[in-house]
Amino acid sequence: MNPSSPSTSAFPAAVAQGRVTFLGAGPGDPGLLTLRAVEALAAADVLIAEPEVLEVVVAHARPGVDTPQLTVTDELSAAAGVPVIRDAANLVMEAARSGRRVVRAVTGDPGLDGSAAEEMLACATEGIPFEVVPGVATAVGVPAYAGVPLRDKQGADVRFLDARTASARCWTETGASDGILVVSATLETVAAAAAELVSAGRKPDTPLTVTVAGTTTRQRTWSATLGTIAQVFKQGKILPSPEGARPVIAVVGEHSACARREDLSWFESKPLFGWRVLVPRTKEQAASLSDQLRSYGAVPHEVPTIAVEPPRTPQQMERAVKGLVTGRYEWIAFTSVNAVKAVREKFEEYGLDARAFAGIKVAAVGEQTAAALVEFGVKPDLVPSGEQSAAGLLEDWPPYDPVFDPIDRVFLPRADIATETLVAGLIELGWEVDDVTAYRTVRASPPPADTREAIKGGGFDAVLFTSSSTVRNLVGIAGKPHNVTVIACIGPATAKTAEEHGLRVDVLSPEPSVGKLAEALAEYGAARRDAAREAGEPVARPSERRPGARRRRTT
Repeated sequence: MNPSSPSTSAFPAAVAQGRVTFLGAGPGDPGLLTLRAVEALAAADVLIAEPEVLEVVVAHARPGVDTPQLTVTDELSAAAGVPVIRDAANLVMEAARSGRRVVRAVTGDPGLDGSAAEEMLACATEGIPFEVVPGVATAVGVPAYAGVPLRDKQGADVRFLDARTASARCWTETGASDGILVVSATLETVAAAAAELVSAGRKPDTPLTVTVAGTTTRQRTWSATLGTIAQVFKQGKILPSPEGARPVIAVVGEHSACARREDLSWFESKPLFGWRVLVPRTKEQAASLSDQLRSYGAVPHEVPTIAVEPPRTPQQMERAVKGLVTGRYEWIAFTSVNAVKAVREKFEEYGLDARAFAGIKVAAVGEQTAAALVEFGVKPDLVPSGEQSAAGLLEDWPPYDPVFDPIDRVFLPRADIATETLVAGLIELGWEVDDVTAYRTVRASPPPADTREAIKGGGFDAVLFTSSSTVRNLVGIAGKPHNVTVIACIGPATAKTAEEHGLRVDVLSPEPSVGKLAEALAEYGAARRDAAREAGEPVARPSERRPGARRRRTT
C-alpha cells in the first residue's frame, strides 16, 4: 500500500482526464465479485477501497496498483491516538484529475452507499467520466447465505431499514407492517432495534435471525424472536463483547423461522464450515488444495515446512538440460512440481521452451506434477495408473527394448533427499539413469509466534499431512499439534510417521492424492456434525472442544 499524508498529493501531475469506476465488492465472499468488477480491477491504476473489502478486491488488481488508504496515521493523529479519516471523494477526484483509471470499491452495492452517491455527483459536476458496476447488496446477499429467503410465491412485502440512521417515523411504519424486514445494525444494537419494533407494534414472538460476518467462513447466525434476542445473546455470552460494534444483518418475519433455516441453511451446513485447517505447504503447492478446502467451508492456513534452493553444484543439472536438446535421453521423469520448476527455470535461462521436449518421452508422478507440465506446454506420456509414487511409476514403466528404444538413457531431475527406489527400479528394467540433483530441500523458517501457539494450543481444527517430511518438518519448526486437532494423512507411510511423533491419526486418504485427502477430511467433518445433531448436541469445531476454549452455540 502507498499511504500518504492528507496534506500532500498522492498522485502525479495531471496528464489527461481519467475515469472512475464505482464498484460494488459485495458482502464479503470474494466469489461474489462480478466479471465486470474483475475486469475493472485488472485495468485500474488506482484502487481506493474501504478497509473491509480491500482484501477482496486487491487480489484482482495488477501488481503495482496504487492503494491509498482511507485511514492514515500522521504524526499529529498518532500523538492524539486518533487516525485521520481521509476524504474519499477528494482522493477519487485527485486521482482522476491526474489522468488515471480509478476504481472506488465499496461494500455491497454502490447504489445503496450514500457516500458513493456523493462521489458520483462530484465526478458529474466536474465532468469526469464514471461508470457504476453493481455488486451484491449486503442486505440481500447475507440473508441468502444464512438460509433466509426474503420472498416466496405469495410475494410478501420486503422492507430495508438501517437501525443506525432510522428516524422515529421509520420505526413506526415498519412496526405497523407485517412484511419481511431486513435490518442493518450491530451486535450491540440489534436487541434495541428489536425492542423498537415491538414498541411500534410488532409481536414479541415474531421470528428473527441475526447474522454476523455474512457470506464469509466466519459467518454465524442466531435464531430467536424479537422478544428473546437480548436473552439469547446474554445466555450465549455473545454480549457484552469487544466485538459488539461488528455489523449484522437481521431478518424479521416468518421467513426467518428456525424450522425453515434448518432446511435452507446451505452455507453454514458445509462439512468443514469455519474449520481452521493447517496446510503445511507453500502457497504455490497448496493453491488447489486450499481452494478445495474453501469449497467445504474451511479456512485454510498455509505454512511452508520446506524451502527449495538451487543445488550446490549446478554443473550436473546444466549438462543434463543440454543433453535434452542434443538427444542424449529417451525419457525424462518428473517426481514433483519442484522438479518441473527447476527444469523450466533452466530452460528459460538458456532461452528454451517446451519445444525442446520434442522426441523425448515424459513421465510424471502425481496429478499436480502432471498439471505443472501441462502448464509448461508438455503433456506427459506416462502417469502411474495406480499408486501415485515412484513404486507406482515403476509398475507401468516399460523395460528397455533395444529394438524399439533408440536411446537407453533416462534423465531423472529430483530433490537431494529423494529415495533411490526409482533409480534402482529403472536400472533393473535395463535403463541407464542420469540421477541429477535439480534442487535442494531445506527446513523452512519457523512460522510466526501466533501460528506456533495456535498449533500447539489447539487453535487449528485440522492439519493435513501430505508426506512424511511435512510431519517431521512441522513438528521441528512449530511443535506438535494439540491432541484436539484432527490429523489427516495422505497415506500409510505418512500416517506411520505421524504416529511415531505421538500424533493420533483420525483421517487417512483412500488414495495418495491431495484432492482425495481433502475429500476424506470433509467426509469426516460431515460425519462428526451428523453425530452431534443426532445426539442433540450443539455442532462444535474440534478447536472449541479444547480446555479453556469458548463454546460457541449456533441455534
